[in-house]
Amino acid sequence: MNKERNIFLEKKTITEASKILFNNFPINKDPESETVKVIDSVNRVLSEPVFAAFSSPNFHSSAMDGIAVLSKTTFGAHELSPKQLEIDKDAFYINTGQLLPENTNAVIMIEQINEKDNGFVEIESPAVPWQNVRKMGEDIIATQLLFPRNHKITPYCIGTLLSGGIFFADVIKKPRLLIIPTGKEIVNPEENINIKSGQIIETNSYVLGKLTEAAGGSYTRHKITDDDPEKIEEAVKSGISDKYDIILIIGGSSAGSKDFAKYVIAKAGTLLFHGVTMMPGKPVLLGSVKNVPVFGIPGYQVSAIVAFEQFVQPLILNILKQQTTDPVQIKVNPAKKIPSKIGVTEFLRVKLGRVDKKIVATPLKKSAGCITSLTEASGIIKIPDNAEGISADTPVIANLLKPLSSIENTIVVAGSHDNTIDLLSDLIKEQDNSISVSSSHLGSMGGLIAIKKGVTHIAGSHLLDICDGSYNISYIKKYLPDMNVVLVNLILREQGLIIARGNPKKIKSLKDLVREDICFINRQAGSGTRVLLDYKLKSYNITPDMICGYSSEEYTHMSVAVAVLSKAADAGLGIYAAAKALDLDFVPVITEQYDLIIPEKFFYDKKIQLLIEIINSEKFKNMVLRLGGYSTKKTGMCSHITASAAL
Repeated sequence: MNKERNIFLEKKTITEASKILFNNFPINKDPESETVKVIDSVNRVLSEPVFAAFSSPNFHSSAMDGIAVLSKTTFGAHELSPKQLEIDKDAFYINTGQLLPENTNAVIMIEQINEKDNGFVEIESPAVPWQNVRKMGEDIIATQLLFPRNHKITPYCIGTLLSGGIFFADVIKKPRLLIIPTGKEIVNPEENINIKSGQIIETNSYVLGKLTEAAGGSYTRHKITDDDPEKIEEAVKSGISDKYDIILIIGGSSAGSKDFAKYVIAKAGTLLFHGVTMMPGKPVLLGSVKNVPVFGIPGYQVSAIVAFEQFVQPLILNILKQQTTDPVQIKVNPAKKIPSKIGVTEFLRVKLGRVDKKIVATPLKKSAGCITSLTEASGIIKIPDNAEGISADTPVIANLLKPLSSIENTIVVAGSHDNTIDLLSDLIKEQDNSISVSSSHLGSMGGLIAIKKGVTHIAGSHLLDICDGSYNISYIKKYLPDMNVVLVNLILREQGLIIARGNPKKIKSLKDLVREDICFINRQAGSGTRVLLDYKLKSYNITPDMICGYSSEEYTHMSVAVAVLSKAADAGLGIYAAAKALDLDFVPVITEQYDLIIPEKFFYDKKIQLLIEIINSEKFKNMVLRLGGYSTKKTGMCSHITASAAL
């Protein structure tokens, strides 16, 4: 076959692609059904209306503990003229839910009777007919409609159905999906012990399978298929023969020479579209093979999920006669300007947290392969295809992925990255599960700017004053002159060169970075690590152009360590804890101070006070020391810097 690369000739908008999907696979007015036990029917959809077989309750029953009486025998009772009733003749002891004895029509609560020793009880007020009685059919009357067809059964519905005498229900058969993962580089999760360089653990089929179940369908995972068009075609044809309702080919939908989904679908049936103007998920494709929808799902994890949610999930719901659920939406303020491409609808994953009177949205990584951008996200901002991005000053709509209460209870941290922030996040959850920490890595200067703009509660910072050797205070005075803040020391930490295990390049100091055989990985401009590096290089009369890789940037210490581990760089400036975490070597350069900068107006908030309490705990300090490369001798020390002192 021709192995030339695919070309996206006519990408469709989301609206156009959805129209093509449902024009070719319209709602089936008479879907297949099956009978299931009511006790096993939660989340199933009724294919027929359900009518009650009998009434509930099907007898008159007591709604209280007390005595059952015929109301007219109680008339005339008064607190000044009590009336006595003979037990088992005029009054009958009864418990809640019990059948009312014959010739009774009311219940007097046990608290309202006086028991006598002679087999009588005394009452001081009369009972009215049907007082404290659940009458037959009070809840359900035999033959009444309990639920119409296409109703989705909830746990509450189970009680209604069983109470109405319904023990079996006719429901729409679950749409069956065949999911075919493809690619020579992917391996099954159970093989991860022996995973080799260049191999990837296959996750998409499991994620999409569980999304299928959540939407009301069922799925079968096909064994991993090589990048072989004949094998992929064979898998698709077997799915058609086995009467699957929807088939997903994962991977091979893009424009590479090994992307065969388009070729297979076009050969076996009709290609309906290839490429949609959305990001992530652009390479998604759809075809019809013997009237069965066959999707080509992108291999990148976030692309796969977005493609599924935009097209496959609505199709499953369509088969089940269900409507898509509109997400909860709120107005949010972007933490910074976010660019986007004209002509592409972008689904931007963001962290959300309330800071003062506004909910701040901090963008996560855009990469279609970063699954953590979904697990960490608390919202999604949909940037339309006619926009070049969103402004930091203009509120936009976000679809919530987490409850609003969770967002209200989020501590927003911006600025420099440190591994101990992750420890704090975990310990806060241990203390109070309703509170979360959302951290974004903007660098120390970025954290100060975020405080100035009012889009964070806390900034992590380790900005060195090259004049006196102090940390952060001079920068606070310069950039936050009108604000009262509290400076809380989190840790002292070792900064140095992260290098490969065994130090194969024999790197001894920053001076070695000028060597032609050394490739460096830098931190982003504005980070405290970058400020430290530039200060040290200047003291050695080294200019940036003398260092290979100076312009290559990462945003966290762990990213620098990964770059060294993967041999993308020979060295990078970072903290000892990051080197230790990945079993790399380390050349110490300086012990620095890492502080949390907190506007005073937030400092006394109960969430922040819990954070301060944890910072001062022995448990936190011991966990920090176990990471290596840290000192806690100043941990928890606070300095209040007032606006007047800053001016």
